[in-house]
Amino acid sequence: MTSHDVTLEWTDGSTQTIAVDENESILDAAQRAGARLPYDCRKGTCITCVGRLLALEGEEAADESAEGGTERPPDADADAADAFTYRRAPAALTDQEQADGYVLLCIAHPQSDCRIEVGPRVRAEVGDSPWA
Repeated sequence: MTSHDVTLEWTDGSTQTIAVDENESILDAAQRAGARLPYDCRKGTCITCVGRLLALEGEEAADESAEGGTERPPDADADAADAFTYRRAPAALTDQEQADGYVLLCIAHPQSDCRIEVGPRVRAEVGDSPWA
């Protein structure tokens, strides 16, 4: 069985790397590993579990030089559309949000090792669910 290492990065600087099996969502793997992530629907229809792709395997870290260190623009080389497969369509994300690296962790399966920013700031960047 194939698995990928996914490093979860919180805005307080803490990180945790988890192994995600090919048939497992990132959220399920995080829970198995004891990492606490917010979630609600588990169907990709709300935005509660959203994360943001920072880098794929072999890439350098995303630019953290934004003013005040609060913005972490997505790595231009990280092709978010190819980074994950979904067990169902991520209805709560627009095509542009997916292209910008946002991912719904409850239904996403990574296709390579990667780093993902998680936490309330990421959710605030995306906003409320389109169904709210």
